[in-house]
Amino acid sequence: MKALVLSGGAGTRLRPITHTSAKQLVPVANKPVLFYGLEAIADAGISEVGIIVGDTADEIREAVGDGSRFGIEVTYIPQEAPLGLAHAVLIAQDFLGDDDFVMYLGDNFIVGGITGLVEEFRTERPDAQILLTKVPNPTSFGVAELGDDGRVVGLEEKPKQPKSDLALVGVYLFTPAIHEAVRSIEPSWRGELEITHAIQWLIDEKRDVRSTTISGYWKDTGNVTDMLEVNRSVLETLEPHDAGTVDEASEIIGRVRIEEGARVSGSRIVGPVIIGAGTVVDNAYIGPFTSVSEGCRIADSEIEYSIVLRGSSVTGVRRVEASLIGRDVEVTPAPRNPKAHRLMLGDHSKVQISS
Repeated sequence: MKALVLSGGAGTRLRPITHTSAKQLVPVANKPVLFYGLEAIADAGISEVGIIVGDTADEIREAVGDGSRFGIEVTYIPQEAPLGLAHAVLIAQDFLGDDDFVMYLGDNFIVGGITGLVEEFRTERPDAQILLTKVPNPTSFGVAELGDDGRVVGLEEKPKQPKSDLALVGVYLFTPAIHEAVRSIEPSWRGELEITHAIQWLIDEKRDVRSTTISGYWKDTGNVTDMLEVNRSVLETLEPHDAGTVDEASEIIGRVRIEEGARVSGSRIVGPVIIGAGTVVDNAYIGPFTSVSEGCRIADSEIEYSIVLRGSSVTGVRRVEASLIGRDVEVTPAPRNPKAHRLMLGDHSKVQISS
């Protein structure tokens, strides 16, 4: 069995972060989201992995390499544009051959991994197996309709009038039957080859399409709110560890992980929190569910329920919360006089200002 991991999307909902970084590499608890998926694939006993890459191919290649650090062997498959999940299957056929495979969206996060699902699929071998979960906003997802016997009878992509609240999770398992399906469908109104249409083709052809409804934790980390929520979920499982330097004037409470070379002085940290290697925390408060990456500086400030990426600094700021701060960012207080806000913001930025 092989795996096909999709890492070619543009990440428009995470702009401006994704103007300069692949959305799959934005870290959760200081580890890229993509890495959690690759680890789950390796844990399921799958070693041959194809990664679909697009405009951020060089960054993905640099981060993942040949896959040996995860115990897998990676083949990179370029996609000229994000033309749909079924298009990814289409262009990966040479890699996939006649093998069964799991397709995993690189920006999705599933607590507990996929080992049980893969084992079930290997035993039963339906033509396709999809994961479903109940969501409050099904119009934003691909939605499945189940028959009285629990089998999948229909799928719709982002329906205006959903027939259920069961959304497709970004993990799919297929036999080679899917290759005929992706060759048999036409692009949707979005100009994409939709995987929901390909699975619907299998259903219409009376092929065996099954579903598993999961009650565990799943998130599509496509926006800031979901990124912060996934970060919170991962930090809930954090094991305390101190490889840095903490002075006597500091107070460390709860599950806090301080990486090698980090220095904490005159500060209060309330976990779960992770502090990256080489980061300096001075006269600051860092509150629960905060991840601070390597080489950062947090000084004379308060920050909580946030993600701070590599090389950034937050100094002299009274309070920061529910924020995603990119790489090499400087956050400082505005001058008192004149009372004005001075901003340099990229496209699609969102800013909240207390006036």
